[in-house]
Amino acid sequence: MELIVYLAGQIHDDWREEIKSQASERNLPLTFVGPMEDHDRSDNIGEEILGKQPNAVLKDEAASSINNLRTDILIKKADVVIALFGEKYKQWNTAMDAARATALQKPLILIRPESLHHPLKELSNNASLVVETPEQAVRALSYIFES
Repeated sequence: MELIVYLAGQIHDDWREEIKSQASERNLPLTFVGPMEDHDRSDNIGEEILGKQPNAVLKDEAASSINNLRTDILIKKADVVIALFGEKYKQWNTAMDAARATALQKPLILIRPESLHHPLKELSNNASLVVETPEQAVRALSYIFES
């Protein structure tokens, strides 16, 4: 059995690589997918595909439509979603992806520090599992494959 894991969360540090590395060390049969991690490409994809837009708002709208298409398809194909909420960046996209996962009844592992318990309490209550570190998320996935 192989699982597809959607990694939702900010793209400004290496938390995804940490999860992928730990999963690889445990020889877990996981395929990872997620949002476009190249921020400039994500912001400009609307104009790449649809052409120059007349203003910044329409440029953002075009990019959002294409990024939402990508996200919808990949989350629907995922077996489990891991959503990381950190303290440093605004987490609008992470919240949107986690909400999509719960709406689609996808198992959701929420990674968040204890300091974000209160602002994320409703989302946490809808998650399959809430952990504080990427390592705990990988350990939970590893448990799935134990006999």
